[in-house]
Amino acid sequence: MAQLDEVKATFRGEGRYGVQLPLTDAVVQDAECQLGVRLPASLLEILRIQDGGAVAELWNAFPTDVATSWSENHVPLDDMMGIGRHDGQLSLLDTAYLVEEWGLPSPLVLLSGDGHCWIALDYRRCGKHGEPSVTWVDVDDDTELPLAADFKTFVERLVAATSLDSGASEGDRS
Repeated sequence: MAQLDEVKATFRGEGRYGVQLPLTDAVVQDAECQLGVRLPASLLEILRIQDGGAVAELWNAFPTDVATSWSENHVPLDDMMGIGRHDGQLSLLDTAYLVEEWGLPSPLVLLSGDGHCWIALDYRRCGKHGEPSVTWVDVDDDTELPLAADFKTFVERLVAATSLDSGASEGDRS
């Protein structure tokens, strides 16, 4: 299992799609006010390096012990939203709209997803100022899968999708 600092140093993939402007303390404070939650320090560490965008292939999958609609053994993390309103790209600040649009439970903060499936910070048990767990929410199947007790643990368990059993067919979400 990787350590946060190792993942952090190589977390981002190529390309500029989804990348927000550099993160400042004022932007974080505003985001936490808009979202009504305290964001995990480990998430902010990653977002301060690059605020949103593609995830490197080294870290683009979270292994699971159960099958999901996506795969027999993992959920994807091809990109992760940042905080901001740059070039009309989705960000964590769109969570309220997306939660309502897709009928998701609340309070969540969406990190990654396509509408059908989401990886989210889950504040339902810890409260808005606690340390949220990380959950996979599948809208089409109306299922949830707890992934990690906190964001740091989630990041430290990420692996390359190619390192997982390729015998499982991945879902088509097009």
